Amino acid sequence: MSDKKALVVWGGMELHTPERGAHVVRELLEAAGFSVLVTHDYDALGAADVGENDLVVPVITDGQLPREKMANLVTAIRAGTGLAGYHMGLATSFRDSVPFRYAASCYWVSHPGNIITYRVDISRSDHPIMAGIDSFEHTSEQYYLNYDPAVEVLATTTFSGEFDPWRKDVVMPVVFTTSHGAGRVFYSSLGHTADELDIPQVRTILKRGLLWAAR
Repeated sequence: MSDKKALVVWGGMELHTPERGAHVVRELLEAAGFSVLVTHDYDALGAADVGENDLVVPVITDGQLPREKMANLVTAIRAGTGLAGYHMGLATSFRDSVPFRYAASCYWVSHPGNIITYRVDISRSDHPIMAGIDSFEHTSEQYYLNYDPAVEVLATTTFSGEFDPWRKDVVMPVVFTTSHGAGRVFYSSLGHTADELDIPQVRTILKRGLLWAAR
């Protein structure tokens, strides 16, 4: 059994079913032996002892955290606490915090066409997060991101230009890893609602990414 600890904090837009999604994350981590705290209290992310967690997972759309609490969180990540998120988590969490944006390494800006069918292409089949997963079709929001060029891209999607012609053929990360100080960072744009986390490829990528990011 692992003695690792994880903190999963949910909130924001109900459309994203954050509470259900947070408990999917809990289930995945508990199956790997983690002790997991799931809470709706954003302040837990900025607690003085947040750095005792091996992994933090914000399942949060928007949200705010006081500057001093955000400083605690970012300090913990830089010291080695892992940071992971899917879909709205990281990409939309704490939009007004520049230090968090730097750690999260991505920022959601659009999903042209809203719910559409698009292709997820595996770009790093040699990476343990993506091993054995083939490119696949996915029906959901195709996230258009602003992202840090330092990320290691594991999967991509290509925009057709059907909805925003000026972005035709743009190749966008879907899954990536990076680091922030000593902390590992994992992000997957898949998982608009918790139901999507039951799709085998989506669930496998998320589980492996969570475990990869943990200290």
